[in-house]
Parts: sequence; C-alpha cells; structure tokens
Amino acid sequence: MKTFTAFAALAAASGVFALPSVTQRQNTKKTELTPITVKGNAFFQGDKRFYMRGVDYQPGGSSKLSDPIAEPKICSRDIENFKELGINTIRIYSVDNSLPHDICMGLLADAGIYLVLDVNTPAYSLRRDKPEAGYNSDYLQNIFATMDAFANYTNTLAFFSGNEVINDDTTTGAAPYVKAVTRDMRSYLASRGYRQIPVGYSAADVDSNRLEMAEYMNCGTDDERSDFFAFNDYSWCDPSDFQISGWDQKVKNFTGYGLPLFLSEYGCITNKRQFKEVASLYSTDMTSVYSGGLAYEYTEEENKFGLVKISGNTITKKSDYNELQKMFKNTANPTGDGGYNSTGGASGCPPQSATWNVTSDALPAMPVAAEKYMKSGAGTGIGLEVKTSSQEGTKVDGGMSAGIAESGSGTASGAGSGTAGGSSPSGTKNAAAGSLQPLDKAPLFLGMLLASFGLVGAALL
Repeated sequence: MKTFTAFAALAAASGVFALPSVTQRQNTKKTELTPITVKGNAFFQGDKRFYMRGVDYQPGGSSKLSDPIAEPKICSRDIENFKELGINTIRIYSVDNSLPHDICMGLLADAGIYLVLDVNTPAYSLRRDKPEAGYNSDYLQNIFATMDAFANYTNTLAFFSGNEVINDDTTTGAAPYVKAVTRDMRSYLASRGYRQIPVGYSAADVDSNRLEMAEYMNCGTDDERSDFFAFNDYSWCDPSDFQISGWDQKVKNFTGYGLPLFLSEYGCITNKRQFKEVASLYSTDMTSVYSGGLAYEYTEEENKFGLVKISGNTITKKSDYNELQKMFKNTANPTGDGGYNSTGGASGCPPQSATWNVTSDALPAMPVAAEKYMKSGAGTGIGLEVKTSSQEGTKVDGGMSAGIAESGSGTASGAGSGTAGGSSPSGTKNAAAGSLQPLDKAPLFLGMLLASFGLVGAALL
C-alpha cells in the first residue's frame, strides 16, 4: 500500500472558504441519504445498484494526523472539489472519535457523498507480527466507540476493520484476528440496535494470497463472514488496458464470489496518470464482480499520489485531478443491475499451504472484558492524541482473548452459549453449503479484524 506522509500548513486554510455556521446547519433541514445495503455480491441504494466512485481522503497523513471531518473549514473546502470531481464516496483512514462530526457529515450528505471509514488509529490497531497482543478489550472499546460516533449517519456506507494487515506470505497467520474483529464489529452493531452497516476488510494486493484472504473472509458461519471484501490495486499503470493490467484475470478469479468486491485504493503513478482504468471499472467487463473503487488519494503527500496540492490557503489541482474528473464525467454506469450475482454465497475456507499459514478455521474468542460493551455501549472514545497503545495487551480481567471461539459464536469454547450479541441460531449455513443472506436479514454476531496502522501495515505507515 502507498504510504501517507506529512502534510504541511493545513491548519492555515482557515477563513478562505465559505462555510455554513453551526446555527445555519441547525436551522437547515437535515439531508438523509438512502443507506447503502448489500444484496448478493453488490451494493444497492434502495432498489438501484450502487457503484463507489470515490477518493481516499486523509490530509496530513500520519506525521500530521488529524481528522478532516472534525474540521468544518477543511471539509467544506474539499467537498467543493469532491462535487466537481463527481464522486459519491470518500474513504478516511483515521478519525478522532472524541470529536463531533455532525457539520461535516451533514455537508457530505448535502453533496450526496457517503463515507467508508477505517475504525483503527495508529495507537489502537493490531500488529501483524503479534496480533494476539493487540486483540484486547481496550482495542475493541475504542473501535466500538468509533462505530458509535458514526452509526447513526445515513451516509456512513461501511466500516473497514483493517487495512493491509497481511502484506506477504509470512503474515497470513494474522488472518484469524482480522476475521475476529470483523465478527465483533458486526455483533456490536446488532447488539446495540444500529442499522446493519456493512463491515469488511481492505487487503493488500498480494498475488500469492489475495484470493485466499477473500475466501477466508467469506467462509464459516454467517455471523463469522464479512459483508464485503476490498483490496488495494496498483497493477494498471497507464498506458495499459484490461488485459495488459491483468484485471481480466482478477475478474475471472473472483467470478462467483459471493460478497461485494471493490478497489479500496487504485491509481498507479509509474507513468503519467490518465485513469483509463475507470472506463473498465464501470463497464460490464467488471461490474458483475466489482462495485467500483476509490482513487488514491485526494491530497498530495511526499509519495506524490495526490490529486491536489495544498500550501497554506492555496489548493492547486494537478493534472491527475483533471484526468480523473474527465474519466468520471465520460464514464457512465451500466444500465440495469450490471450483471451482479443476486444470490451471493459462502466460500470454502482455503487450505493451509506454503503461502497461507492458517491451520484452523476456528477464530479467537472475543475478550471476556469486552462483552460488557455489547450490553452497555462502548462509552467515550480515546481520540487521536493518546500516549497509550492497545498493541501490547494484558491478560488481566480478560483483557485479551480467552482462547478459541465456538463455531457460530464469539464465546470461548466451553464458556456457554454466546456473548451479549447472542449465539448462532440453529440452521446456520456452513462454509461450503451456505448461501449468503441479504445484509438486512443475515444474523450478526461477532467479528474481527485488525488495524492497518502503525506497525500493522496501516494506510498511515
């Protein structure tokens, strides 16, 4: 994945861009977007197929980490460009869950823009080399608090439980922890009575285990399976095409996959970016399998992937911005449903191999100390300015996982019939035979995933 780096002088943008006051926003009718749901292997906005046309958005990167949608002057400035680009989705890699977001989320909704949100932060994430330490009650409390902060916005499209935690063949042993976090997040939404917001994982584009990770996130009982799968893909480097890039083979490999699939990052910079891949991504060459994607990234950092440069109060649009805008404008979505798989369906769990070091389909049990959040809520979020970290867990009072979960439950084997989220009902489909239920009917119980920041391979490394 391409790294975020420092972003200079962002705070100096104050005063230049017009912004509705808090009072004006309160006196304006709140915009409610139609929540996005999952049907088969696709996203839907009501009865209409929904394709993500978006950008990844984290001004400042990791060295100046801040929450752009907690800063109305920043978000209002950038939303004007989002509208001009013609996008309907942004992805943010870290937010401050201790701050209010009503104004910016309202402005995004007014512009018809949804949010895909990573729930992790650099301090509250899981190390890919030691995931068992980070999978603890403190970590879950903080990601649940982030979900509390965003679950009631109708334009919250989805939550990422982690990003690129597995980035080669040697780190695949972290997969059960990734899947357990996803399970726990889905369980939390159900236990707290929230809308069933899709929860999934953003994977690295590792040829040797990309498909195995996708299958793994879609195998097992219904409460253990993800709601979608995404990966970061930089294999189309202009000049290229559908075949040269290898995208035709990726469509072939994922044909029949039962979950919505999209590109959580794309936009190779090896040569001049023309974003010709947009024409393929939203054509029937791909829409039977893919539901669009998110271009990396809005603001330019040291890695040079940005669409715009910001210096003090000045925003300069690069040629990348103009090329992406042109491609979005000239590329319509397919008519009808895009050829999606309406029934979906579970995958079989991939067998252990030289490139996939997962020896059991069983998942870690949710830490006992975290079960109270299912009943009483997560409470106050930690925010971004913290001096502690969740990455070195403690076994005191059940802070870490108590062992292996029973199938269809996040509870430790032999510990009873489920957590506060409930145990799996009888008749739950197994990995090989089950068909994926629509998201508005699927049982939601427990989940797991890791963060992709700090030492775990986050987008903000």
